[in-house]
Amino acid sequence: MTDRLRVLFAGTPEVAIPTLDALAETHNVVAALTRPPARRRRRGEPEPSPVALAARERGIDVLEWPTLRTEEARRRLADLDLDIAVVVAYGALVPQALLEMPRHGWVNLHFSLLPAWRGAAPVQWAVRSGDPVTGATVFRLTAGLDEGPVVGTMTEAVRPRDTSGDLLDRLAVAGAPLVLQSVAALADGSATPVPQPTDGISLAPRIDVADARVRWEHPALAIDRLVRSMTPAPGAWGEVAGRRVKLGPVTPVSMPRVGSAMPSRTLAPGEIEATKQAVFVGTGSESVQLSDVAPAGKQWMPAADWARGATIDGARFEATQDQA
Repeated sequence: MTDRLRVLFAGTPEVAIPTLDALAETHNVVAALTRPPARRRRRGEPEPSPVALAARERGIDVLEWPTLRTEEARRRLADLDLDIAVVVAYGALVPQALLEMPRHGWVNLHFSLLPAWRGAAPVQWAVRSGDPVTGATVFRLTAGLDEGPVVGTMTEAVRPRDTSGDLLDRLAVAGAPLVLQSVAALADGSATPVPQPTDGISLAPRIDVADARVRWEHPALAIDRLVRSMTPAPGAWGEVAGRRVKLGPVTPVSMPRVGSAMPSRTLAPGEIEATKQAVFVGTGSESVQLSDVAPAGKQWMPAADWARGATIDGARFEATQDQA
C-alpha cells in the first residue's frame, strides 16, 4: 500500500469534488488551489468556488490566487514540500517553474480519451459530435495544452439521451478511482506514462453563450445533440419575438417520446406549433418536440405551459444573423 502522500489539489467546479474527496480519504491533501470567488448569479455577490467550499469543510487550506505567476505562489508551493499535485478542471495554466516542484510532478484528470477533445469543454464537444464512447484520462501535466504522457484511462459509453451534465457527473465519479490508481503507480514507480499519439487529435475549445444558440435550419439530429451538449451550461436558447427563450433537451419526432402527439403538418425551420399537450418546432429536417423552456426572466416550465400562457402557436424562433 502506498504511503500517504503530500498532495496539492487544484480544481474549481463541482465535478472536481469526487477526486478531492477520494484524495482526502487516502492521502494528506495539504492545500486546495482554486479560482478566486466569482459572481455566479447575475446580480449576486462573488462566491467561493465549489472546491473552495468543499475543502474548507474538510479543514484543508484554500489558495485562491488569480494567477500562479507570482513569487508568493512559488514560495508557498515550495514550502508545502509536495509529493504530487493533482488537477481536475482548475481553469488556469500552471507555469513551468511550478510544474517541476512536486517530487512526482503534476497530473491532470481530463474528461476525454486523449488526444481526442483537448481543451476546456471535452464533454460538451463529445455530446455535440455524437460520440458513442468517451472516457477520462490521467496524464502528466506539461506546458502544452493537454499534451502530456498518459498514465491511465477509463472508458464510458455516451447514452443516447445524455446531456453534458449527465455524462460529466458519471465521469467525475468514475475518474476519482482512476486518479488514485495513477497517483499510487507514480509514487511506487510502477507507472509507465505513454506519449500521446500524433493522430486522432481533436480540440474542444471553451464554449460561450453565442455558441449555444440553436440554428433551426440545421437537421433535427444536430439540434438534438447541440441542445443536450449545452445542458446545463451555458444552456441552449433561441429568440421568439425578440425575447430569449432557454431550451431544455428536445426530441426529434421520429424518436420515442412521452406521449404520441405529432405536429399537424410539416413546419418550416423555427416555426412553432402548440397543441394542448406538446410544442413542436420545425428544423431543416423533421420537427422536434420541446421539453422544458425558460422564457426571459422566468423559471423553467413545461413547454406546453409556456404555450398556454403566451401567444406561441404560429410564431417562430427567429433566424440568426448569418441565417437571414
